[in-house]
Amino acid sequence: MTDYRRIYIPNATWFFTVNLAQRRNNQLLVEKIDLLRAAFRYVKERRPFHINAVVIMPDHLHCIWTLPPEDADYSTRWNMLKGHFSRAIDKGERISESRSKRRERGLWQRRFWAHLIIDHLSK
Repeated sequence: MTDYRRIYIPNATWFFTVNLAQRRNNQLLVEKIDLLRAAFRYVKERRPFHINAVVIMPDHLHCIWTLPPEDADYSTRWNMLKGHFSRAIDKGERISESRSKRRERGLWQRRFWAHLIIDHLSK
């Protein structure tokens, strides 16, 4: 198994890309935009962060977030967001054997891309 290593920096600003598992001809994120908005609100109420920007495409999304000074845990936030959204969607997607063993839904890709944004102007 690949060993993913992530950097966690409190009060940092991050660019994220998060994809649905089945991207081809999938309109789920725009068709269920209200549920996605609710998932963002749910996470922000429990683990605050600032959304600098967000772009929702039919099968993936891009976000820029700034985390609070005392908290660097964006992974938990994405886990909560993906889980909250998934629980609101009717089951019926294809689920692989490995996902079934882990009791996972098949809506989202397991991983996401995180890029630290360095603010050179603040120095």
